[in-house]
Amino acid sequence: MRVFVAGATGATGKLVVEQLLERGYEVIAIVRSFERIPENIRKNTDLSIKKASLLDLSDEEIAVYVKGCDAVISCLGHNLNLRGIYGKPRKLVTEAVERLCYAVRKSNPDKPVKFVLMNTTANINLDLKEKISFGQKIVLSIIRMLIPPQIDNEKAADYLRLNIGQNDELIEWVSVRPDALIDMDRVSEYELHVSPIRSAVFNPGKTSRINVAHFMAELIDNQNTWDCWKGKMPVIYNVER
Repeated sequence: MRVFVAGATGATGKLVVEQLLERGYEVIAIVRSFERIPENIRKNTDLSIKKASLLDLSDEEIAVYVKGCDAVISCLGHNLNLRGIYGKPRKLVTEAVERLCYAVRKSNPDKPVKFVLMNTTANINLDLKEKISFGQKIVLSIIRMLIPPQIDNEKAADYLRLNIGQNDELIEWVSVRPDALIDMDRVSEYELHVSPIRSAVFNPGKTSRINVAHFMAELIDNQNTWDCWKGKMPVIYNVER
């Protein structure tokens, strides 16, 4: 199987690529810097790398890379610095999702392509009318005004919910919502929920990036896992001891 990964040089994206390669998948990645991919991964013959900025490519070029892929994973996100938060492109994640979905359609696959989006537990799944406290609503409203990536993450998930929906013939999707991200050396026990079980603002849980990567790879590798979460926005937390 072949998987296209966007954001492969990010903190989580690198781990996703590693997880997929360990499972024997062929991985295609478009990156802005070869050096940001660890050397041991970069030398893997099952990894094909194109040096470019995804949004600088034409629709036709993206379609060439996506063609023949059984799955597309987006781990794109904004760098947590002034330029990353307030600079362009403001809609990095949303535009990438839109264009990758367009590329999938243009490639005319003979079976539905799995699309996995890395999102955030601060994004509410409006399909389920998830309830949050008044205080959290106020804080999220302020974040939306002051921190543009919040809206970008919401719009990206909305594109999958509303434009792709539940019955698309060419694209199936899952939007993965980790809570406060941390770094760990190895996969640990984690739990999955349809909706958040704690406040992302006032009582966030912890989610290791490697656990997110493991779950994303499981979605691609295990059809039962995919069927369980298809068209949903699972929340992932590390199991606390």
